[in-house]
Amino acid sequence: MTSNPVTVTAAYRVVPGREADFHSWGWAMLGASAQQPGFLGGGVLVDGEAEWHVVYRFASDGTARAWEDSTAKGEWDERALGIARQTDRRSVPGSKAWFDSQSPAPRTPAPPSKWKLWFVNMSAVFPPVLLFNLIALPYLGGLNPIVRTLLLCLCVTALVTWILMPRLQRFFKKWLYPPLQALRGRHKRRTA
Repeated sequence: MTSNPVTVTAAYRVVPGREADFHSWGWAMLGASAQQPGFLGGGVLVDGEAEWHVVYRFASDGTARAWEDSTAKGEWDERALGIARQTDRRSVPGSKAWFDSQSPAPRTPAPPSKWKLWFVNMSAVFPPVLLFNLIALPYLGGLNPIVRTLLLCLCVTALVTWILMPRLQRFFKKWLYPPLQALRGRHKRRTA
């Protein structure tokens, strides 16, 4: 790999209902570009509502231009005409320039509100505490209250930490972090 690779990002507006065709076309086009000298990899960024992107990388500007100017690439572009319309194309040389983009980074989503966190925590803690009090407490009535409370805390925190909270966080993810879903939730990424 050379020290000055080039990454090309092409944005497309996909005809509604032709998303699967575009996805197949994008990966087939990347398969064809993989046969070219200097190809380093690529992927299709899939978004069901906005622009879709085909991203590929070549070892140098010359190898990227050779692919862009080739008749094979022209044929692939013609195949996409009924499926999607290219809306933007960006070519960025070198790794540093790609990661040090001039565009502002998206804001980090705000943490969930306290009442939402309280609700998820209560949903995780209440059931095991109730079960412990109904099932185990009658058998532990003769124990010292400190030992009984210690057993309750050990059992409940283990259940909440390793079993309940991970499942509840996944279940309530869209409700807890709606801005995060807007930034990342709809994208699926595959690499060639």
